[in-house]
Amino acid sequence: MGPCNEIKSNMKKYTTIALIAIVTFGGCVKLDIEKDTPKCIVKEIKRFQRSGVCDNAEVAAYTFQGKTVYTFSPGNCQADVLDEECKLLGSLGGFVGNTKINSEPFSNAVFLKTIWSK
Repeated sequence: MGPCNEIKSNMKKYTTIALIAIVTFGGCVKLDIEKDTPKCIVKEIKRFQRSGVCDNAEVAAYTFQGKTVYTFSPGNCQADVLDEECKLLGSLGGFVGNTKINSEPFSNAVFLKTIWSK
């Protein structure tokens, strides 16, 4: 095998190794999510962060109407509110400026903590 063929063979090996490393490790994005977050909310956060949210996107936990709820704010003027079972309770803000969930002002909610932010 001549020197040119040997170089091509080595380049193919290194290119293959580099591609395997990128595929294996490139898709592993560690999300900093609070440990006690319900599994379905963690799953929704993973989906949410892949959906092209803005740099100031966040998910926060609140107490509202006697239970923990989560706001998914993509960084614009709207936020979806989900319960611990990932049931959509409603949306806040948006074009009409909605401020109520289940006919109660969301301003009655008590902020607990930020679960995830971009």
